[in-house]
Amino acid sequence: MDTPMSAVDRLLIDPSGRQPRADARRNVERLVTAARAAIAETGVDAGAHEIAARAGVGVGTFYRRIPSRELLLLAVLDEVLGETIEVADRALADPDPWQGLSEFATAYVKLRSESCGIGEALGGACGEGLDATLAALRERFRLLVERVQSAGVMRSDVAWQDVPFLLASIATGRHTLGLQATEDQWRRTLSVLLDGLRTPTATTLPGRAPW
Repeated sequence: MDTPMSAVDRLLIDPSGRQPRADARRNVERLVTAARAAIAETGVDAGAHEIAARAGVGVGTFYRRIPSRELLLLAVLDEVLGETIEVADRALADPDPWQGLSEFATAYVKLRSESCGIGEALGGACGEGLDATLAALRERFRLLVERVQSAGVMRSDVAWQDVPFLLASIATGRHTLGLQATEDQWRRTLSVLLDGLRTPTATTLPGRAPW
């Protein structure tokens, strides 16, 4: 996969070909960093005023440097998902198919657990703006699953389309039935899930049980 354009570079594209001033680039970099944090904590409805405040700039600077809030959020989400695709590509290059799938699944669930906005984007909350990136991510899921099944280390009755839903089910809340999950509950749940997919050896669960 070719290295994707960064969110900052995408937002600084000038049809005339002129290079942005250094201060303009710094402001856009700060806004992109702030948007990442806002998307993680607030979701895809993060507003321009919130992002500007996180970046330490005024909302006027926001709109001088960014065409629109929607374009900023799409650029950032596309960048984050592009990084996830790069993780999948490294997993596909791992000589051990199961190790590759496990490492990708860990990175994917960690991202979903830490960013509510990514979960919303993966669920289609951004309309058609991320269609190409989501299609590329689906293709990586297919390749990763078919690779481990061909190696005989994953049950063959599971379709590759099942796996995104299984991984999405792990990134849930920290409370249920009056129980409190630890910070690494998602790692324990993922380990159980992967053992359920694998044939035939179980692994030792990480962390400790909820309390």
